[in-house]
Amino acid sequence: MTLTLFPARLLFAAFMMLLAWPLALVASLGSAEREPEQPLALWRKVVDLLLKAIMRAMWFAGGFHRVAVKGRQAPPAEATILTLAPHSSYFDAIPVTMTMSSIVMKAESRDIPIWGTLIKYIRPVFVSRSDQDSRRKTVEEIKRRAQAGGRWPQIMIFPEGTCTNRTCLITFKPGAFIPGVPVQPVVLRYPNSLDTITWTWQGPGALKILWLTLCQFHNQVEIEFLPVYHPSEEEKKDPALYASNVRRVMAQALGISVTDYTFEDCQLALAEGQLRLPADTCLLEFARLVRGLGLKPEKLEQGLDRHAESARRKPRGRVSLPEFAAQLEVPQSEALQDLFSLFDESGSGEMDLREFVVALSVVCRPSRTLDTVQLAFKMYGSQEGGSIDEDTLSSILKTALGVAELTVTGLFRAIDQEEKGRITFDDFKRFAEANPNFAEEHLYPEQTRPPSCVHPLPAPTPNGFCADFSPEPSAAGMEPFRKKLD
Repeated sequence: MTLTLFPARLLFAAFMMLLAWPLALVASLGSAEREPEQPLALWRKVVDLLLKAIMRAMWFAGGFHRVAVKGRQAPPAEATILTLAPHSSYFDAIPVTMTMSSIVMKAESRDIPIWGTLIKYIRPVFVSRSDQDSRRKTVEEIKRRAQAGGRWPQIMIFPEGTCTNRTCLITFKPGAFIPGVPVQPVVLRYPNSLDTITWTWQGPGALKILWLTLCQFHNQVEIEFLPVYHPSEEEKKDPALYASNVRRVMAQALGISVTDYTFEDCQLALAEGQLRLPADTCLLEFARLVRGLGLKPEKLEQGLDRHAESARRKPRGRVSLPEFAAQLEVPQSEALQDLFSLFDESGSGEMDLREFVVALSVVCRPSRTLDTVQLAFKMYGSQEGGSIDEDTLSSILKTALGVAELTVTGLFRAIDQEEKGRITFDDFKRFAEANPNFAEEHLYPEQTRPPSCVHPLPAPTPNGFCADFSPEPSAAGMEPFRKKLD
């Protein structure tokens, strides 16, 4: 197939895109900000029909001979937003080209030759990575179009925000649900005997996926339009609740489970730092609880030094629940109590704020190990020189790794060459720079596998990463963590 079918399909697909380019170029002339004319001019309807036919011919040539469509696509006046899941591949563009709906895309995409012109034709909502205010502007633009009474093309949004392997639905991002208007859920299935479609960060890359798929004689895809979901008043006020309820409906239609963890959790779990997180880390649960408070780790990063200074001034860093709420500037709530309990292991009603700051630093910047350790030394270090002993180093690294027990004797002795019984951050930094794999040599793998608050990851799933990070119920030997899980 590589010598026969693959090159023929690739050339035909390229020809179809070249054929569509002049049509899209002419039809996309003018301001993209201007509201589309209603009703559409006859020539625009003809161009729209021709582009749909060309794109369908391209997918047909690629092996998608039959695209099964179930249900009915609601008109724009009934549902201006279509939420698609699961998002697992760039082949998910098939429903976009079939409906010519708008999508949310990176602003850089419009500069890609030919493809950028085709993208501009469907009037996408562009997101700029260089613009600090881009996320707010994107949400406002989606809201403006959604409340225009169907005068704009429908917007197709993949609320997961990343590709998964379709074994579960991860947490939906709230952007599609902030306008509080009805949405139509759309589920995608690829019922092929061989999975050459799934494109995640573990498994085949983009080019290999394209090669394997074009070498398949026949590829199947199913698109099912579910009934329009009309939000309640409570859901209109709470986009996260709205997103969660729509996700549950879509998961039931797909017959798969959901997980409360997100793309950011997977980034955290697989971050390339010197302190690689073990599979049973509690920091995934910690990150979820932080998000549950409506606190964004990327914004909290700016307040790390302030939190660290407050923790340093407290006797042994201890704070009560009201003090913790005041420190985070959030009201006392059940969600805050859950986060507090993660650090109040003894149930004394107090927690060590220093532990929270270390955990937060890892979540905010998982690949910057030395920055986290330096911040910890500032909080835990002695007044004279900022040095710490072996027990303190153990406390810091246990929190940074999110584990219950950790033996650091070998690491401490390797750093403390002069056998003073104390080390400074400069000592740690020199050792880490000279031994970049110090964690593998002194901490992994046996020491980081005690019972902890998250069940070890299952075996890697085929062609993907969507392992179930959800905490399992406590079992025998895990009693100390029952309160954390609760």
